[in-house]
Amino acid sequence: MPNLRRLFDGLMDRRLAKIPHFAASPKERLELCRKHGDFAVAYSTAVQHGLKHFGDQRGYLAYATKTGHTFVLGDPVALKEDRERYIKDFVSVAANPCFVQIGPETAGILATLGYRINHMGVDTHLTFDSHSFAGKKNETVRYSERWLIKQGYAIIECDGTETQSERIQAISTDWRAGRIVSRREMRFLNRPFFPELSPQMRRFLILDPQGAAIALLDFDPIFEGGAVTGYTAAFKRKMAGTTPHAEVGLTKFAADRFRAEGHARVTLGLSPLAAIAESGFAESRLWRMLFQRAFRSEKVNTHIFNLQGQAAFKRRFHGDEVPTYIASRRRSPMEKLALLRLLKTL
Repeated sequence: MPNLRRLFDGLMDRRLAKIPHFAASPKERLELCRKHGDFAVAYSTAVQHGLKHFGDQRGYLAYATKTGHTFVLGDPVALKEDRERYIKDFVSVAANPCFVQIGPETAGILATLGYRINHMGVDTHLTFDSHSFAGKKNETVRYSERWLIKQGYAIIECDGTETQSERIQAISTDWRAGRIVSRREMRFLNRPFFPELSPQMRRFLILDPQGAAIALLDFDPIFEGGAVTGYTAAFKRKMAGTTPHAEVGLTKFAADRFRAEGHARVTLGLSPLAAIAESGFAESRLWRMLFQRAFRSEKVNTHIFNLQGQAAFKRRFHGDEVPTYIASRRRSPMEKLALLRLLKTL
């Protein structure tokens, strides 16, 4: 029997507007990202498989479609003075696209185009000119790193040559088996995990006392003007039964390495639906209420995604919680359902 969901998706997708395709190579997208990728998901827009792109040789927007809806990921990868043009051009051809995980500048532009702007969560920033791991509030973070060393674990940076990809894949597979939804990985906001590092990614490992890798933490670069100015956490995986100190110790070790190298910041990634408040723009009060309710919901946290656990882990580092936004002109709940399906949460 034909897959009814796919038949429905195909029927809905026929309604999509025809969007001119920017046929840039991965190398060309990465070069644009090196010049203009100054936000957390910029690197993912350049390397994530399955995304489509709209733009030209000066910049682009990354997007995906699902069930007759179009979703833009992040801000335009372009000069700041050109971003408004890319946004307006895309809105004019894409028939009410939804913009996901955008910053305040993009939100402000979309607000002038009749979009309603809601908080969709926060990204935790550790900005090194104002943040450190000193003081009582970070005592538990420092303890995790010390505990690992005292117990005979090693924390190292790996360039992809010290540990075989089969072991890295085994860590990821074992980690996924313990997830709430283990049969699929999230997409779009997160890209699928690969054992091999993409260009300029950074990987940190914990080795057990026998020298075997048991946990990893991968980072994507954040650029400005062709230079790496920071990193954002992309993947965090560990073998089942690994001490909870592993994730905290890895994060501190990596942040200290980036600080010593003179980078400006590290971001810990999106905490979905955390710290939802009034956005400061015209917004949907209904969706604000539903987002807040979902974050508190035991059913959502137990059976769909551990929203509270994600936020609690990142708050241990006492960084700045920087809001991210979702922008929409549609009033139908079908758009949000389509987004959840695109993310592989449904």
